[in-house]
Amino acid sequence: MKRFKWQITFGASLIALSAIVYFVQIEIFNRPRDTLFYLFQDFAFVPISVLVVTLIIDQLLRVREKRAILNKMNMVIGVFFSEVGTGLLKSFPDFDLNHDKIRGNLFVTNDWSEQEFSIVRKQLKNYDYKIESQRGNLEDLKSFFIGKRNFLLRLLENPNLLEHESFTDLLWAVFHLTEELACRLDVRQLPKTDYDHLSGDIKRAYILLISAWLAYMKHLKDNYPYLFSLALRTNPFDPNASPEVT
Repeated sequence: MKRFKWQITFGASLIALSAIVYFVQIEIFNRPRDTLFYLFQDFAFVPISVLVVTLIIDQLLRVREKRAILNKMNMVIGVFFSEVGTGLLKSFPDFDLNHDKIRGNLFVTNDWSEQEFSIVRKQLKNYDYKIESQRGNLEDLKSFFIGKRNFLLRLLENPNLLEHESFTDLLWAVFHLTEELACRLDVRQLPKTDYDHLSGDIKRAYILLISAWLAYMKHLKDNYPYLFSLALRTNPFDPNASPEVT
């Protein structure tokens, strides 16, 4: 009750002030009927005011707030790719037998339109990922993940992640793979069933990672051309990519 004491006091003061003004108006003009008429007219407008404030203005504020949260979330996604994502996009293809079939489709350029991004998204859904955990260097991958473990934990603590479900799924997939590798003392000597299990974990993280990367590239192209320029020059799917401007 103490928490809302000032609101109650403030509300009562406003009602009292309004009553005083109406009383003074009646005393000065001596037209209580007209005052009552306009008072009811004001009351008649109250539902419309509530409609405008709660359903329209409130909705606009919610949309604006959501955009602000998503912008902050995209900043977090940018940090993720700088610290972890880009490195993984360079490492995961070593485990993918069919990588060459999709790599060329991910050479994003400055001329890509909304339609081209959409086409590639559809192609990714039909892409046949052939992941074999024994094909790549699991030791290097394990070392990379362990080095980024605290960073991933801090990302998972970010409350804004609740607004970006697909990226949250990606983080959980990556963190799960981190835990799976960290629990194994020697990833060079595992039974085939264990390698198959790790293949599935890598595949899950890789699929979500490529999808998130493509969405992030589109976001940069639409909103931050200077960041998009650097992302193009460091494209992890382009073996000839160079950060230097030529």
